[in-house]
Amino acid sequence: MKNEQTYIHPITLHHQKIKEEGIVVLDDARDLPSGSKPFVSPDYVIAIGHRGRLDLMYDDTPDFSEKSTVAVIFPNHRLRTVSKTDNYLATLIIVDSSVLNDPMLQIINQLRYHYELHPNVKLDKHEFKMIVNVVEGMREIDRLKLPNRRMLMTRLLEFFLRLLSQYRKNRLNEPHAGKRVSIQFHNNLAQYFRKHHDVGFYAEKACLSPKHFSTVVKQETGYTAAHWIHSQIMSEAKMLLHIRRDLSVQAIADMLGFDEQASFSRYFRREMGMSPSEFRDS
Repeated sequence: MKNEQTYIHPITLHHQKIKEEGIVVLDDARDLPSGSKPFVSPDYVIAIGHRGRLDLMYDDTPDFSEKSTVAVIFPNHRLRTVSKTDNYLATLIIVDSSVLNDPMLQIINQLRYHYELHPNVKLDKHEFKMIVNVVEGMREIDRLKLPNRRMLMTRLLEFFLRLLSQYRKNRLNEPHAGKRVSIQFHNNLAQYFRKHHDVGFYAEKACLSPKHFSTVVKQETGYTAAHWIHSQIMSEAKMLLHIRRDLSVQAIADMLGFDEQASFSRYFRREMGMSPSEFRDS
């Protein structure tokens, strides 16, 4: 009689590796780790569907994973399998929360609004092939056992997320069409945050009073407009301080719309507990 090997989910199998290496590509995912029971991940999970279909509940909303879908799932959301085909197969990229200390991955926080509302993106054949090629590059880094693995994996993950977000934007793949105010706000924020830090500017763009605008954004996203503005500025500041060492702190302050370096430094210190120069040196 043929013995069937018990299937162990790759997240369970490689739990220690995820903690040690920060970013890990796991193949052979055939279900959620907890099967039909609710699963809540403490890490960031990117699920890339290859074949079959998995229907699930994302918090209280129906969702799915199938061939050519990519889902970006933030920590602490409740997932539960509703049904799946026997041939369902996916690749997972697991990102330990500690990796977010890398300034190059501030893009994850910038994308939070889009993917927390609806994590799934359906890609066409060309787009999916490009995404798979980036994942293969991440696998190659592991195969070669390069000494600067963490840095290379971080850079490829950043490219992966920027590429996926561009595909999502191009395809207008946003199911929450009713959330017009917050969608317009985030589009305007990406365009104007370096010059305009006040809620009133974005409220005027939406043809609403600042008070009503802030109320609507909070209702639609769970966070205030001021929170999103602050998050965008800080993400950009940390990224520039980290990778643009050719720029002075004054130059970065100018790029981010601050009248003088001192005001930028006070703004940065309130968030990080250190000055921009101290952050750069650390």
